[in-house]
Amino acid sequence: MKPLLWTVLLAAIVANVSLNVLVEQGGLNIALSVVSGVVVLSSAAGLWMTRRPREY
Repeated sequence: MKPLLWTVLLAAIVANVSLNVLVEQGGLNIALSVVSGVVVLSSAAGLWMTRRPREY
């Protein structure tokens, strides 16, 4: 599960950066950035939820 979440996280970050370079400014750019941002936040939250608890 974790490798899949890491892959999705990295792919969404790369997609967000490349979309900002390739797509012209406007509604489409905003919509694609929002979608990739939601994917980044979701996969980061999934990674955080699957982490092991620390032992002190």
